[in-house]
Amino acid sequence: MDHALARRGLRILVAEDEPLAAMVIEDALTECGHTVVLAADGEEALRLAEAGSFDLLVTDLAMPRMTGWELIPRLRAAQPDLPVVVMTGFLPANGHSLLESREDSPMALLLKPFQLGDLVKAIGDVVARSGAQSGAQSGARSAAQLSPRPGPEPLLQVA
Repeated sequence: MDHALARRGLRILVAEDEPLAAMVIEDALTECGHTVVLAADGEEALRLAEAGSFDLLVTDLAMPRMTGWELIPRLRAAQPDLPVVVMTGFLPANGHSLLESREDSPMALLLKPFQLGDLVKAIGDVVARSGAQSGAQSGARSAAQLSPRPGPEPLLQVA
């Protein structure tokens, strides 16, 4: 990742079929200085990724038309080191080990509901593991920067 990209944040593809959850994630990550592109399902995310490059994928697993389970290997076929943050409310009992065993590239797992600060931390972690240290330092911001008003951090309630 070049230094100019690290200074302005990451280009993040978010695949989430729940519109409210997608908007909350977009707002939070945009406020952190990232460029966010939303896809309503895996099929749309695949089309967007074919049209342009992304530094990171944030995806739900259970989506119509193409699931996150199908999307991740298809995107990584073209970009093997793509960092991925998986967020789901429906992880099978062996899902965590399945995700780890299928992928050699950086991946983080968030179970819904989660706090937005957990998403920001997961992004920083997977970007750091991808070898893009400069992106992790300037792209992932503190949880306090997610909301300009004081008080408890918002919880993403959509499953």
